[in-house]
Amino acid sequence: MRRKTLYPMLVLLVLAFPVWAQEAYRLDVATDRADALYHVNETVTFTVSLTRGNEQVPAAEVTYVLTNDGADAVGQGKLALGGAPAPVTGTLDKPGFLRCTVTFAGPDGTAVTAVGGAGLDPLDIKPSLPVPDDFDAFWQGKKAELAKLPMNARLTPVDSPNESVECFDLQLDCTGGAPVSGYLARPKGTAGKSLPALLSVHGAGVGSSDKPVDFAARGMLALDINAHGILNGQPKEYYDELGAGRLKDYPNQGRDSRETCYFLGMYLRLIRAMDFLTAQPEWNGKEMIVCGTSQGGGQSIAAAGLDPRVTAFAANVPAMCEHTARVCGWPRLVPHDDKGAPDPQVLQTARYFDAMNFATRTKAEAVFAVGFIDDVCRPSSVYAAYNNVPGTKRIVNEPKMTHAIWPSFNEARDALISAHMSAAKP
Repeated sequence: MRRKTLYPMLVLLVLAFPVWAQEAYRLDVATDRADALYHVNETVTFTVSLTRGNEQVPAAEVTYVLTNDGADAVGQGKLALGGAPAPVTGTLDKPGFLRCTVTFAGPDGTAVTAVGGAGLDPLDIKPSLPVPDDFDAFWQGKKAELAKLPMNARLTPVDSPNESVECFDLQLDCTGGAPVSGYLARPKGTAGKSLPALLSVHGAGVGSSDKPVDFAARGMLALDINAHGILNGQPKEYYDELGAGRLKDYPNQGRDSRETCYFLGMYLRLIRAMDFLTAQPEWNGKEMIVCGTSQGGGQSIAAAGLDPRVTAFAANVPAMCEHTARVCGWPRLVPHDDKGAPDPQVLQTARYFDAMNFATRTKAEAVFAVGFIDDVCRPSSVYAAYNNVPGTKRIVNEPKMTHAIWPSFNEARDALISAHMSAAKP
């Protein structure tokens, strides 16, 4: 009898309890301008809101921290939310990105965090150090050594997921400690045809190359190479073992010297891959496009700076930019001591592998994409590289984007490719 009496009461209590109170908290930080762009010393207003379900939380307190792109704090405090959004204001006295990180501690102790970002004259961000005086001489020497080594191309047919495209596993000999390893894709029946070439490169991690059939189906000679010159199409265990073994923490391997830095071999493999593509009878002799995201974005910039055959490149949230700055991108190659001083030896090495420096050497057309709240490849570092590109260029700003690939970049990349394919027609 007691259960029958209590059951309707419990139902009434559940029905009376607000639906929003049963749902998760949502914290949001947004700038008062849709493009999130301001001038130096101009006030940036971030609007903070806390909701549960579709309703504003009636009363809550949040903490906030303002930083220079996630590095040095420039402001902090607490903010009372009385059932409506509330503002946090700040600015920077030099070009950069102001980041607002807000945290709410829920009644159960669970923390909810949201981030907003704003650019203050980002087109005026300057490099932290100039290009080394012997930068070109160093890379010319490495390219000369590479040119002496025959490619010894090994092409093995592999299954293609597209009937109109043929695919091959490709292995090429290369200096720098590892071969080029990738998948080549081209339209079937290419004899006598003249095709633009495209090289796609990979983000951080350890994995197989991908078959670039979509690019080949569009009428391109397409090559996708993995970052490490390792075998393609292997079981997951193969890549896991490499990632936990000889390729563990690979970005920091050999960083004490430009002769042993891991990225030396990675960049030389870019040149060798383009050597192969431009040697194919199907190449039209004109167009060479390079595309990548994150580490692949950094490689795309490096490829364009190393090789004048590159006519266009697309770099999404590129890594390996501004190694020598306080606000730098992945992999934050230069260690700092407890007083914040950089390791001088690694600092000098890093300058020869900084995408920002390669950007100065290219005449290729460029498309970049940047996330204003990207904590992996911080927007200040991306803009430092972008601003160093001397030719035709475009950057896709995404104020709400973290470290990701958004459709806006794919659209910009595809437009760049289409424009250069059109230019390649006889």
